[in-house]
Amino acid sequence: MEENLNVKNNNSKKIMIYIITFFVGCLVMYAVVYFFPIAISEDVIKEVRDVTINDTGIAEAVEKVYDAVVVVSTYRDGTYIASGTGFVYRADGDTYYLLTNYHVIEDGDNVTVTFTDGDVVETEIVGHDEYADIAVLSIESDKELVVAELGDNEESRVGDTAFAVGAPLDNAYSWTVTRGIISGKDRMVEVSIGDSNTSDYVMKVLQTDAAINSGNSGGPLCNANGEVIGITSLKLISDGVEGMGFAIPIEDAVEKAEQIINGEVSAYPYIGISMTDFSSAYYTQYYSLIRDSGLENGVIVISVENGSPADEGGMEANDIITAIDGEEVINVAYLKYYLYQHDVGETVTVTVQRDGRSVDLEVTLGSDGQTL
Repeated sequence: MEENLNVKNNNSKKIMIYIITFFVGCLVMYAVVYFFPIAISEDVIKEVRDVTINDTGIAEAVEKVYDAVVVVSTYRDGTYIASGTGFVYRADGDTYYLLTNYHVIEDGDNVTVTFTDGDVVETEIVGHDEYADIAVLSIESDKELVVAELGDNEESRVGDTAFAVGAPLDNAYSWTVTRGIISGKDRMVEVSIGDSNTSDYVMKVLQTDAAINSGNSGGPLCNANGEVIGITSLKLISDGVEGMGFAIPIEDAVEKAEQIINGEVSAYPYIGISMTDFSSAYYTQYYSLIRDSGLENGVIVISVENGSPADEGGMEANDIITAIDGEEVINVAYLKYYLYQHDVGETVTVTVQRDGRSVDLEVTLGSDGQTL
């Protein structure tokens, strides 16, 4: 009995010690907070300042190129027919050269450009290249104009910041800036020329998710330094597709522009055939030829012009072209693309399927003022 009383007394003492210790701890905490509040506040404030982020955007980069961008207005017989965007890319004394897309000035006989200060200037159409979708304009000006700084597209990487400046929606929102990233490089995109319902050509372009709208065509695509790395040219429009715009790499555009300025006429290679691709010929008299070939893609030779490079190289009607110098020819657009990488006078290897077997033909590219 006495032993049980001792155990209870010991437990009571322990509980009292715990309670006293708890209250002493609380008093100590209170005293620290009461007598040293400044030190704790400073520590908290310092932590908040360490995580503060100040994003000023790309305003300085935009300012570098903004005044070099113009609204391009195209007229035919005095009637306005189209508009787009362009930019001053080169100065030669009082002569300034501007770049835009060919499809912006197509069918026009007079083109004016409007600057950010409201000045409207009539231009001279120096020249164009339909397949490259490049046009060069020039103006004379006594006052110094802003010339866009050109970048090095080879240094750009997927994921880099990119922005476009243009005049979307028929110049209702001129000099709109849209921002995104470079989404892809060396994209092969099939395009149609004029009102064609089929793909006429293939362009190797930059892909961006910066918003590209109608009217942006011909404007600059820039990097975060405000340097032009491409000319906005295309937008992929389809159900379920959003944010897929394309730009011609600036190196390709400038190379073509310099040829135009220097009067170097682009002579595209000619081989002398009429042709059709599988998608266009599947339900025609060529159905059996396509089925028996076992191929999924290719270009059918309909006829060969007498004495043409194709004729000299041994090409025949009903040959199916499958490759140019080892590069797969999917359709007519790709055939043109690979041929147009070569100059007139060069010899290329054209691979065809004939009677179920593969044949390599050596064709020396010619030119008679027409293509293919």
